[in-house]
Amino acid sequence: MPVYSARVQVSLRPSVLDPAGEATRAAAARLGVDGVRRLRIGKAIELELEAPDQATAQQQLELLSDRLLANPVIENWSLDLTELSAGELA
Repeated sequence: MPVYSARVQVSLRPSVLDPAGEATRAAAARLGVDGVRRLRIGKAIELELEAPDQATAQQQLELLSDRLLANPVIENWSLDLTELSAGELA
C-alpha cells in the first residue's frame, strides 16, 4: 500500500489574538532585533499515512486536521501531501 508524507500547518485565524506571538516579538526587540512588525506562532504536524490512493489519504488527513489537529473555531490549517517513493520509506 502506498505511503504518503503529510505536513499540516496550523495557525491562529487573523482575528484571534496571539499573546505568545506578541511576547516573542517583544523579546526579539529586547534582544536588539528591531523591525519585527508582526509575529504569529503556529504549529506544524508531520506524519506518514498508509492509504490505497492519494484521494483517500487527502480525505483522511482533512478529517484529522478538522477534528483533531486544529481547533476550527480559532485556527486555520493547510495541508501538504506527497507520496513517498520506496527509497524514502524508513
